[in-house]
Amino acid sequence: MKSAQDWLNENPVIYSIIKYLLIVAAVLICIHFIRKVLKRNIPNTSVRYKSQKGIEILGYFIIIILSVSYFTGNIKDFTIAIGLFSAGVAFTLQELILSVAGSLYIFIVKVYAPGDRIELHGIKGDVIDVDSIYTTMMEIGQWVESDNYSGRIVKLSNSFVFKGPIYNYSKDFPFIWDQFSLPIRYGSDMELAKSIVINIASETLSEYTRASKVQWESIVAKYYIEAAEVEPTLAVTLTENWVQFNLRYIVDYKRRRSTKNMLNESILKAFEQTKGKVVLGSTTVELIKIPDLKVDVNKS
Repeated sequence: MKSAQDWLNENPVIYSIIKYLLIVAAVLICIHFIRKVLKRNIPNTSVRYKSQKGIEILGYFIIIILSVSYFTGNIKDFTIAIGLFSAGVAFTLQELILSVAGSLYIFIVKVYAPGDRIELHGIKGDVIDVDSIYTTMMEIGQWVESDNYSGRIVKLSNSFVFKGPIYNYSKDFPFIWDQFSLPIRYGSDMELAKSIVINIASETLSEYTRASKVQWESIVAKYYIEAAEVEPTLAVTLTENWVQFNLRYIVDYKRRRSTKNMLNESILKAFEQTKGKVVLGSTTVELIKIPDLKVDVNKS
């Protein structure tokens, strides 16, 4: 009676088909195992779904390559196929791997942390969470003016830290420079107007100025950067309609809007108390002369 081995030796085609089916089954089992691992270890639904789909597509692709190579005899060692499969897995999951690497980079280098205000990939907001895959932000701006929350929570892949600039409003130096312009009508007491603006700005911003000086000294010691003017400054520009005052000052990055509102209200009130010595400018049109019109009603 012939043994199974003898029978297979006498039927090499059947033996080759069985061997091929075993290889395909091994690949399918590996794919199923990796899908289960991803499902168990990736909490985010979107990333989990895309990863599983990617592995599934990659598995079918590898089976096709193995099928062609097996029956043409180009791949004789299954370890080569395993190597290709591993490389394919790495390629398919490169975004996930890059996100995990990005999270490590964020924590080790301290690029930003929860509570920081950043701008990343064109989106600005306050960081409210950083996990192994995503940075979660409370968005500011967009359809609302100034630095107010829009109400949207945004999740960004940590891989973006390797793909573009990261603007941090609060790390090392939690202050920013802001400015606004004031139109002063020609004929106003300019010296009085300048003293009013500078005095109000210096008084209102005194706390920020003192704190920013200390912070800036540490920045100069840490980075290659020169000393900067943190006191409120006023620049004057002559225009066709008015004298334009441009006030530049430093402020806490989270209080930019409220501080600007406080300055505007105080300056407007002080100008009104000058009893006409300082008047804000506005767009006006002056008619120099209307040409004389002569109408002869008797002329036919």
